[in-house]
Amino acid sequence: MGGDSDRPSSGVKFARRTNSGRVMSMSRDEELDIPDTQNEYNNKYTVMMPATPDNMPGASSAAGDKPDGPSTGARFRSDRGRQGGEGESGRKVERRVSSAFKDNSNNKSMFLRSQTQDFDHNHWLFETKGKYGIGNAYWEEGESFDHETGMSMQDFMDKPWKPLTRKINVPPEVISPYRVLIVIRMIILLLFLIWRVENPNYDALWLWALSIICEIWFAFSWLLDILPKFNPINRSADLSALKEKFETTSPANPDGRSDLPGLDVFISTADPEKEPPLVTANTILSILAVEYPIEKLSIYISDDGGAILTFEAMAEAVKFGELWVPFCRKHNIEPRNPDSYFNQKTDPTKGKKRPDFVKDRRWIKREYDEFKVRINGLPDVIKKRCDSYNKAETAKEKNLVREKNNGIIPPDYKIEVPQATWMADGTHWPGTWFSTAPDHAKGDHAGILQIMSKVPASDPVMGEADEKTLDFTGIDIRLPMFAYVSREKRKSYDHNKKAGAMNALVRASAILSNGPFILNLDCDHYVYNCMALREGMCYMMDRGGDRICYIQFPQRFEGIDPSDRYANHNTVFFDGNMRALDGLQGPVYVGTGCMFRRYALYGFPPPRAIEYKGVFGHKKSLARTAHPANTDDEQPLTDHPDLNLPKKFGNSAMFNESIAVAEYQGRPLADHFTVKNGRPPGALIGARPAIDAPTAAEAIAVISCWFEDNTEWGDRIGWIYGSVTEDVVTGYRMHNRGWRSVYCITKRDAFRGTAPINLTDRLHQVLRWATGSVEIFFSKNNAILATSRLKFLQRIAYLNVGIYPFTSIFLVVYCILPALCLFSGQFIVKSLDVSFLSYLLIITLCLVFISLLEVKWSGIALEEWWRNEQFWVIGGSSAHLIAVVQGLLKVIAGIEISFTLTSKAAGEDEDDIYADLYVVKWTGLFIVPLIIIIINIIALVIGIARTIYSVIPQWNKLFGGAFFSFWVLTHYYPFMKGLMGRKGRLPTIIYVWSGLISITVSLLWIVISPPEGTINSDAAELKF
Repeated sequence: MGGDSDRPSSGVKFARRTNSGRVMSMSRDEELDIPDTQNEYNNKYTVMMPATPDNMPGASSAAGDKPDGPSTGARFRSDRGRQGGEGESGRKVERRVSSAFKDNSNNKSMFLRSQTQDFDHNHWLFETKGKYGIGNAYWEEGESFDHETGMSMQDFMDKPWKPLTRKINVPPEVISPYRVLIVIRMIILLLFLIWRVENPNYDALWLWALSIICEIWFAFSWLLDILPKFNPINRSADLSALKEKFETTSPANPDGRSDLPGLDVFISTADPEKEPPLVTANTILSILAVEYPIEKLSIYISDDGGAILTFEAMAEAVKFGELWVPFCRKHNIEPRNPDSYFNQKTDPTKGKKRPDFVKDRRWIKREYDEFKVRINGLPDVIKKRCDSYNKAETAKEKNLVREKNNGIIPPDYKIEVPQATWMADGTHWPGTWFSTAPDHAKGDHAGILQIMSKVPASDPVMGEADEKTLDFTGIDIRLPMFAYVSREKRKSYDHNKKAGAMNALVRASAILSNGPFILNLDCDHYVYNCMALREGMCYMMDRGGDRICYIQFPQRFEGIDPSDRYANHNTVFFDGNMRALDGLQGPVYVGTGCMFRRYALYGFPPPRAIEYKGVFGHKKSLARTAHPANTDDEQPLTDHPDLNLPKKFGNSAMFNESIAVAEYQGRPLADHFTVKNGRPPGALIGARPAIDAPTAAEAIAVISCWFEDNTEWGDRIGWIYGSVTEDVVTGYRMHNRGWRSVYCITKRDAFRGTAPINLTDRLHQVLRWATGSVEIFFSKNNAILATSRLKFLQRIAYLNVGIYPFTSIFLVVYCILPALCLFSGQFIVKSLDVSFLSYLLIITLCLVFISLLEVKWSGIALEEWWRNEQFWVIGGSSAHLIAVVQGLLKVIAGIEISFTLTSKAAGEDEDDIYADLYVVKWTGLFIVPLIIIIINIIALVIGIARTIYSVIPQWNKLFGGAFFSFWVLTHYYPFMKGLMGRKGRLPTIIYVWSGLISITVSLLWIVISPPEGTINSDAAELKF
């Protein structure tokens, strides 16, 4: 019972591989005996042991039946320290080692390949049929590691629950100094303002008073803007996890059908002259080709103008989509807007592997060119058709008159035939006619609903080899359902512009498809990332997604000049402010590129809401759940109207029944015990019902203009009425009920659109936004009146939305102050002493570092930040100021003022895509910035001349005023460049206004501060 009795047979050697790759013997033999025979196999072999502490040479290891190393064939008990019989030990070795290691005593080992003693592990596994142990990578059928527990392969194959999204915080090395600098600047600003108040300039109290008032307001405005940026975050979505959960075969989904909820896409348009049908058609084609279950996707276009041109353009788009969509799926085309795809500057063959791609692309390009020609020719085709039918109708009317009058038309008889607009099938167009007629005019026409692409089948429909000369074999050729909708309009009704059109689509879509989620896009915003809808759905379907009311995607634009002169990209807002709001209660709704939860749009509160009480909302508590009232006399949940349940949806029973269905289908998957308010897997794999005639008739009824009478549509339900910025108000109401929103920034832009690059158009766009903000401030949607379910910093953000236009009043005054300082020879402080300059330096440095860190966490470029600062001054002194004036006149006197273009010039170079950038269109919005620029230039000239020729020059006051004048003019540089047009040519009206303002300012200053000896002290009259 000793000696070599515990050792395995001499044919077994133990060894381990060191970090350097050398094999070290672990047996009692000092060397590995390698015979010289050349046979293929040998009776000796080596078992490689891992270099763990318990497997070091000469060390004893604890008994245990666990796998050591990469192979289960090397599972040995280490029994060297134990006295036992060779029979027991031999049986254990024999049970755990493959029979290939036995016998064959005359063969050379193939596992020690050379004198370097390199171990061929792969060959060893092949020759010995060795195993890898236990786990989800490999498991031998029928074997269990522990017979007592009965562990099997299925135990390893049960996959853990995966979240669909994750939140990524900004790195501490960026966000921590950012927050510290904000606090420091707040303290310095407070100290500076106290110092300014305590040290007035008695020589120019009026300058001091104006400046201190403006500076206090700027500090307050800066706080409103910077406080919501304390907690910016990033997010990411896991598309593979979404597919695994909702589109993978499972016991609840044996056929692997898609269990994703339905999605309705809304596109809005109103005027085919301002919104070209070709642009809208390209947007429709990009949506038809998105990567989302075809049977779950429905597309609706709202044509608020009821134009036959838009109607027939959409019909052409659906027809071309039967070729374009399968082509995109076959070759994985991106982007799926034909116009954008064919105008790309990159190599179209990059990453394409199908041999027929070039042929298919050439063929589809020709088809698209023909499609564009058909769209461009539609106006002429429709007019010719209408003329032909109207002539035929006139001829019929003449024949009837002749029949009644024995073949003669009375000379005094006037034949009146309405000049109708005709459809291709020879019937009257029910919408707006080219020649206005009763019931066929803008604002006065019947409701129209046309399903141009039927509800697709539940199962894929594969194409064939000769499918319209393109090989679509194995490609799903189905198209999503597409419907054209034009709501009824009558002269005696207020149709509430875009918000009313969107609410009509909400009701019609609830009858036809009832997708629990709604994506709204402008007609010029197309899908640039075909997977964007899936990424948005990841947030809605993730744990806690039932509390999300909408997913806002950033707006990205094409066709902007490379320098982005007027900050059209607006990246500071979309990548900075919106990302920061995502760390609070969510971003604001900005009108397009937003995926809504239908149930939230109906005005219901979330299933779980938090109330934030206390001065700063630091006391959290679970909000009470609202329940439907059984009687009208029941007390409401709260005094705030936003927290009461909606009741008046209209008199459509079919619509009312769809509400509960949309709520249930919009719930996340209950595949984990932590998921609250979920639905069971496989609940949405059934086929969609076909649309019958009664359903279509009900959909037409709910878009009638009288349907909203005595309902809560526009007040509590759907898009909210009463503001030109209905988007911000609608999002605010949802947040006010306790809902959350999410900002979804995809690696590839989700959507892309167009933006005005002309100065006048850009200012009018800003004017509309600012006017809506002023309306919000003077309405019940002011954040001061919000509920306790709105977070404190979220409330600050919404408060800033309503207040920021009023900053224009103080901005205009502050931009004129440098000129007043130069005119008067005084400054806002008594002298440029150390205290003032130190405060100014510290405040400026803090702002610079804060801006640099903000650029860091937001990902914007420094140039974009500077362009935003410049246009903030330009827009603030023009559009924002006029918006405040309009808002005050509307609130106080009920007067509405609109600024329209008074002169217009066309771009000279049609081949230049940026030609519109140089077009100067005079508007009243130019007046205030122009006055500021001219006054500052004149003041610089006067101030420099007076100081130079003064007996005792006061250079410190000149430097103070001149510095701030240059600061103002630097911010107005893009405005001045825009006025010059191409090649520096100024319109005549600019010269007229400049001369008038210069003369007026000069005469006014002579009166205020006349030269010595020109004033009669008794009469106080100016002598010329």
